[in-house]
Parts: sequence; C-alpha cells; structure tokens
Amino acid sequence: MPEHNPGDMGGTMRLGKRRTVFKTQNSVLRKLYGDEMFVEERHRHRYEVNPELTHCFEEKGLKFVGHDTEGNRMEIIELENHPYFVGVQFHPEFSSRPMKPSPPYLGLLLAATGTLSAYLQRGCKLSPR
Repeated sequence: MPEHNPGDMGGTMRLGKRRTVFKTQNSVLRKLYGDEMFVEERHRHRYEVNPELTHCFEEKGLKFVGHDTEGNRMEIIELENHPYFVGVQFHPEFSSRPMKPSPPYLGLLLAATGTLSAYLQRGCKLSPR
C-alpha cells in the first residue's frame, strides 16, 4: 500500500493484528474479553491521541484503559459512570461472528437491553437456556 509507512512517525498507517494491553482491571471491556491482560485485534488507522493530553481527558472521567505494548498509543477508552460508553482504535467487527459477537459489540447489545450488569456479575457467562 502506498500510504503505509512502517516507521515510527505520528500519522503513519497502522495495519494488521496488534496487541492492546489493559492498564487496569476495572474495565468493562476487559471483563467482556474474559478478564484477559491483553487482546489482539486488527487495526487500520493512522490517528492517535496525543499522550501529553490524556490527563486532560482523564480528569473529566474519560479513562484510557488500554494502550499498545509500548504504552505510547491509547487504544481503548471508557467513560466513568456511564452504562456503556467505550471507544477502541481497532476494528472489532473483523472478528465478530453471528454466534460469537465481538466483545465490544456484545457489550453494546447487552447495555441496550439492560442486561450488561447482570452479565458482568455472572462472570460474562450467558444464561442457560
């Protein structure tokens, strides 16, 4: 791809499967991913948050709960005290399947139906049929 530059410059295209490390255990998405320490998801973007400004967002309740393996790029955000306000830099739709939705989308569906809290309390297990 002509726009892809693997150098370590801001604004270059990030492509392919990348690891995102959770910074905290107190994360809705971490729980939805089975309380894993990291996730590997596909990326295709060239934008990122300026790390020098993350404290401005976090002071207002927007928490950066996931970052790249070097800790330089913010990958996952969550808004405190909100039923389900999350944002990711990766593309969870690439790994979503009809009978196994990607955790961010599953969380959205559960929050929309008012069942997210119960699902999280059960340890992210679906109810028996």
